[in-house]
Amino acid sequence: MNEIRAIEASQMKTEVDKFHIGDTVKVHFKIVEGKNERIQVYEGLVIAIKNSRIGKTFTVRKNSYGVGVERVFPLHSPRIARVELMRPGKVRRAKLYYIRDKIGKAAKIKELIVKKSSLPKPGAAAVPNASS
Repeated sequence: MNEIRAIEASQMKTEVDKFHIGDTVKVHFKIVEGKNERIQVYEGLVIAIKNSRIGKTFTVRKNSYGVGVERVFPLHSPRIARVELMRPGKVRRAKLYYIRDKIGKAAKIKELIVKKSSLPKPGAAAVPNASS
């Protein structure tokens, strides 16, 4: 069992991009056509993340000319160059399969707005009560 875990650990990516369900991402995927190798960008909504460790996959859905297209990507595949987060989403579900039935504006996910930390601005004075 330890040998299997050692092999899996050597094949796992060390720098995994942080994204969650409901995020809009761009997946840069390597495509081999004969001797040529190119990177194809697939942009869409992450509707599911399944499994764990080396077998972890995520499903990305996009609309292409009015037709919904889903693609499942293995997270630790050497063919994935990178996953770029375009827009974080605000969802309350682990799987967004209900998006398949939605059309147009109803298929949109609200954007997650992250508040900046309450640190003072770099040019602001450090004195709390300057008026007295």
